[in-house]
Amino acid sequence: PRSAFGASPPGGHRQRPGEAGSAAVTRQVSLGDIELAAGRLAGQVLDTPCLESRTLSQIVGARVFLKFENLQFTASFKERGALNKLLSLVAERDAGRLDLRGVIAASAGNHAQGVAHHAQRLGLRAVIVMPQFTPTVKVERTLGFGAEVVLHGETFDAAREHALALAAQQGLAFVHPFDDPLVIAGQG
Repeated sequence: PRSAFGASPPGGHRQRPGEAGSAAVTRQVSLGDIELAAGRLAGQVLDTPCLESRTLSQIVGARVFLKFENLQFTASFKERGALNKLLSLVAERDAGRLDLRGVIAASAGNHAQGVAHHAQRLGLRAVIVMPQFTPTVKVERTLGFGAEVVLHGETFDAAREHALALAAQQGLAFVHPFDDPLVIAGQG
């Protein structure tokens, strides 16, 4: 069996803790990948409307349509990518190819909430590393979705590095906010 974006595990190899989701995008995401993600997400997130904005259309001299992802439970399209990644991880775990002890992400906002919300729905432990400057409202909202929040570093890069270290130490799958083909396909 093949994983969604990689080669078959050799000899039934189960990924070690911290391995899953830590690689950067290594291939282009196709329309087919986006369509597969849409199928996975069907019924789990809102099918939000895409409506024409007459005001913006007049301003730019072209037809402009807006996708109302602010109607999602977490008020952002980011939860689509997070959920697509989490569903893939759960499938890998259920097939015996991944030792999934929980997930971890680095984010100061919408991705954090998407991961936290859907991890809670799927019964997964979620740890979110946020830069120390993250607004209290974002921290509280993420905590409200059941995640463990770790405030670390002055920058996103510092938070991400800390999250990767915690992923390796605790056997958590890192869910990157944008540099992951499953996240990209889900957001698409």
